[in-house]
Amino acid sequence: MTGPGGALAGRRVVVAGASMGIGRAVAVRCADEGASVVVGARGRDSLDDAVAAVAAVAVDGAEVLGVAGSIADHDIAGRLVGTAVEVLGGVDVLINCAGIAEPVGSSILDIDPSDWQELIDVHLTGTFNTCQHAARVMVDQGRGAIVNTSSHAFLGMYGGTGYPAGKGGTNSLTFAIAAELAEHGVRANAVCPGGRTRLSTGPEFEAHVERLHARGLLDDTMREASLSPAPPEHVAALYAFLASEASAPVTGELFWGAGPFAGRFPAPSMTVEVVRDPEAPPASIAELASAFGTGPGPGSDEIVTPPG
Repeated sequence: MTGPGGALAGRRVVVAGASMGIGRAVAVRCADEGASVVVGARGRDSLDDAVAAVAAVAVDGAEVLGVAGSIADHDIAGRLVGTAVEVLGGVDVLINCAGIAEPVGSSILDIDPSDWQELIDVHLTGTFNTCQHAARVMVDQGRGAIVNTSSHAFLGMYGGTGYPAGKGGTNSLTFAIAAELAEHGVRANAVCPGGRTRLSTGPEFEAHVERLHARGLLDDTMREASLSPAPPEHVAALYAFLASEASAPVTGELFWGAGPFAGRFPAPSMTVEVVRDPEAPPASIAELASAFGTGPGPGSDEIVTPPG
């Protein structure tokens, strides 16, 4: 146990999606680092279990509170943040860990629109909801840290639709929040976590990974990592770091962590590969194909089909 002098001593932390898995491990680590924690979970039974687990490591003087309900509901997200304000006097840190699994075998070819909407509601809209409520409090305070949960799935390597789209949207939302709120002393980062949870274990998940590997979506390294996830306590340390002043002034970045490994993604950037006289007519298809390395040079009338 870290004790009262931990990296989050005296901090008021809200953890959404803390009923189990990574979210619970994060809430426990924050309490162990000295924080008072508001635990959010959809179901009352799972919430009570999580609150007990977090309270078991809380330091003297720290409080542990629970709020039930889905953050996909804007009002419930407001109640989660509002509980911290009303009882603890403010919010220093918001951590979003809520998530649901993509339906097994889901594809753009057959996913039901209602399943798509639920995935977006939980992963993207839920993150927006808590961030909006917390950001208003943090701006008034003049400080705060937001840590959102993304996934390697945003790269498309795990298939699916709503899950990767929700996580990709979460990345962009995090970048936008970081840029907008920097002048107010509020930081925002996101984590692509790896850890043993209900979403990353079991026969259905293992069969899904094997199918993706067979199709070439997952390479050998990612297959092995997916089939042998480490305990979530490892990546919880990364969340606690980003929640603490030890990570200041880091903001607007996308991190990843799994087991003993951690890193970050390079910042998105653009390259210039076509430069033309602005007074010239629009480029031909052949000129663009040449510039992007997919076809013959300028002057050709051939219509080029990119490889793949």
